[in-house]
Amino acid sequence: MNFYVVTLFPEMFDSYLKESILGRAIKDKKINVVFINPREFVSGKYKKIWPDGNVSLQVDERPYAGGPGMVMMAEPIIKAVESILKKIQKKKNIKILTINFIPSAEKFNTKIAKNISKKYTDVIMICGRYEGIDARVDKILKTKKYSIGDYVLTGGEIPAMVFIDSISRQIEGVLGNFDSREEERASSSEVYTRPEILKYKGKNYKVPKVLLSGDHKKIDDWKMGLTKKKS
Repeated sequence: MNFYVVTLFPEMFDSYLKESILGRAIKDKKINVVFINPREFVSGKYKKIWPDGNVSLQVDERPYAGGPGMVMMAEPIIKAVESILKKIQKKKNIKILTINFIPSAEKFNTKIAKNISKKYTDVIMICGRYEGIDARVDKILKTKKYSIGDYVLTGGEIPAMVFIDSISRQIEGVLGNFDSREEERASSSEVYTRPEILKYKGKNYKVPKVLLSGDHKKIDDWKMGLTKKKS
């Protein structure tokens, strides 16, 4: 699985992708993560070279009809995505999904992650900033819009991390034990480990007896009971 992240801040992903399961998955070439900065595609009056040699690459502009903050311009993002498509469309048997993160869009979940991991080979994720992205990006690139929750974040980088993590877990070989995938243990919201009795401030906190019984049917029923309570 190849992930392409269009972001102004690729360094935000450094520590997250270098550690633990994802770091190992990248090293083992189970997944590949590439970053593309839309600033590289700024041109015209938005690219300014100052007398001291510094270069200013503007990717945002004031919204039409007014409003607070700035909006990311369409052209740098579209060109960034086109540069990705130009490279990967040369490969055979590819299936591409381009994603934009919108708080009001369809809520992402494990079922969607599993479907993406099976259906697509290359996932492009656009990380918005400021007050959002010019809506023409979605219309031109025909993006699929997703949300990770009913709240607003500073940018799309955190949702992109969530997608990479969740989708990668569905790829065989990424997890040491493939049955550790979230949907396989979604019913066990309460988990316990040693010791059997935890003593804390004069009280004993015990592991539920059913988990010590060895009766797998009773254990499964107990786990499912927790799921029903949650829902």
